[in-house]
Amino acid sequence: MKKKKIPMRLCIGCREKKPKRELLRIVKNNEGEIFVDPTGKKNGRGAYICPNMDCFAQARKARSLNQEFSCQIPDEVYAEISRQLEEYVGK
Repeated sequence: MKKKKIPMRLCIGCREKKPKRELLRIVKNNEGEIFVDPTGKKNGRGAYICPNMDCFAQARKARSLNQEFSCQIPDEVYAEISRQLEEYVGK
């Protein structure tokens, strides 16, 4: 019996490779909107982060989203992602 391959993704905070299902996806869609995608299925360029505030703090400090999405990310977007991440972690 063949084992199913587990897709791995790199966390933009701690830079560790982890199974895709353990990470939270942040998406930049064609309109340039950036948001948290808890389903992992929305269209757009995705970046992955561990669902904890430490990794988010590291990613924000290093401006990792700017590099992932090749654009300047406003502080309001980081604040909104932080709020959504806290909501997600609280579940």
